[in-house]
Amino acid sequence: MRRRVAALAAAPTLLAMEGVPGRRHQLRADRACQFAVYLWGPCRLIFVPDHGAIPYLEDGGVDLPLGTRIVIAEVVDYHGDWTACLAAGLGCR
Repeated sequence: MRRRVAALAAAPTLLAMEGVPGRRHQLRADRACQFAVYLWGPCRLIFVPDHGAIPYLEDGGVDLPLGTRIVIAEVVDYHGDWTACLAAGLGCR
């Protein structure tokens, strides 16, 4: 998890996260304004852009080159088996 956080801290924009281990990806549905990177197994580090007004594109996606600040929201398995994250010591909910 430290490596993922370090990669996020070093990236000047969300676009710069492309190709970084952990596969940064924007989520969908009720998590549409959130992003995730892989940690271990089903566990994901979830973060959101930290802007007064999130820079959106016309298609609803976030304008990645304009995303320059983030807030880490949680560590979770949003696919359902949160116990796997607890077993890995990642403290998800």
